[in-house]
Amino acid sequence: MQLYNTLSAEERAQLIDEAGEQRLTLSFYAYAKIEDPKKFRDELFIAWNALDALGRIYVAHEGINAQMSIPADNFEAFKETLEAYEFMQGIRLNVAVDQDDHSFLKLTIKVRHKIVADGLNDDTFDVTNKGIHLKAQEFNNLLEDPNTIVVDFRNHYESEVGHFKGAITPDVETFRESLPIINKQLQNHKEDKNLLMYCTGGIRCEKASAYFKHQGFKNVYQLEGGIIEYTRQIKEDKIESKFLGKNFVFDHRLGERITDDIVSQCHQCGKPCDNHTNCFNDGCHLLFIQCDECQAAMENCCSTECLETTHLPLAEQVKLRKGAQVGNKVFRKGKSEALKFKNSGELPNKPLAKATSKNIRQKITIKKVLVGKAEHYFTKSKVAQFLIENKELTIGDKILISGPTTGEQELTITNLFVDGKSSETAKKGDQITFEIPFRIRLSDKLYKILN
Repeated sequence: MQLYNTLSAEERAQLIDEAGEQRLTLSFYAYAKIEDPKKFRDELFIAWNALDALGRIYVAHEGINAQMSIPADNFEAFKETLEAYEFMQGIRLNVAVDQDDHSFLKLTIKVRHKIVADGLNDDTFDVTNKGIHLKAQEFNNLLEDPNTIVVDFRNHYESEVGHFKGAITPDVETFRESLPIINKQLQNHKEDKNLLMYCTGGIRCEKASAYFKHQGFKNVYQLEGGIIEYTRQIKEDKIESKFLGKNFVFDHRLGERITDDIVSQCHQCGKPCDNHTNCFNDGCHLLFIQCDECQAAMENCCSTECLETTHLPLAEQVKLRKGAQVGNKVFRKGKSEALKFKNSGELPNKPLAKATSKNIRQKITIKKVLVGKAEHYFTKSKVAQFLIENKELTIGDKILISGPTTGEQELTITNLFVDGKSSETAKKGDQITFEIPFRIRLSDKLYKILN
């Protein structure tokens, strides 16, 4: 009986593209008492694998937390698999604002001690004794009450790019850090204030609402369905958005645009910006905010040291990080001395700093500029697909395709297709394809050679 993935992410991406079927990215959670999480996990894998459902799911004795990608044609059948369990009957499914067929490329279901790590060891703490749920308009109304305190129960790198007006945004990297901080900060307001809380999809603030009720707070409220459901409601009902900026998401998109407000800045030059990136140096992989200009100049790196490292032969890079805990094994979320314009926690009530990008790189002479990222490789036709994220690309340009497995491959563009049509030039936002004599991977980057 198959209880594991048999396809790589690249193979799965290729099958999705060949099928040409619409997929839905969604999330859901439920707190409940699950006697045998391992048995529950195996049942879900069998049912969902048969429906070509993909995603990252955690199950524990206290419930389930899931972010998934479902074929649109299998959506009703998927809901039936949930209805088979009493605690998931009628469960809310938060459908993503922006859809992406490649949001998840594997089905990963893990058994955890808790679905949301809270750092609490309190047997009297009942996670199902939650606060009052509020819909979008109700949440907006309570926000306007001067007797309300609103708290963002996400991490600093999430709230930095988007948050509700007037929210307390703790400078934390994990949910467990925020509970004692907020509890201490609000000790004198257990009875005289409305405690209003929110998070991405509701799972963190639901546990937080139960925790604060347990701590003796009288008026505890939470945003029903989190920012995701709030966004759906304000669009559907034409309600004013009190949320500003982007909603950070935990798939490769890293964010969904809610309003046009830019509430954060490039961590390298200070220019208004809210685009997250991961440092291209696999020995660092730092998550930080980087504008287009710094991305081009620094080639997706967070520092000149990391930039220099990426210019070393691949074998030397691997040697440097041998034995170290790097890449996705560590979670360095935007805190580094190399980032001069990082503002964690509550954002300053002053204009964003003016860009001062000159001298941002002093040791490296620009020889190439990052143009885009790999999206797919069509094995039979030997055609590569890339998304242009920066600059332009023209027939005759010399390019470099670089990645941990691919290495560094140079070639000249002799043919170019933009959105399936032959073209001389491709610009930012275009999806391009062209023939290449070697296989590419999803981790590969596309550069334009300048000299």
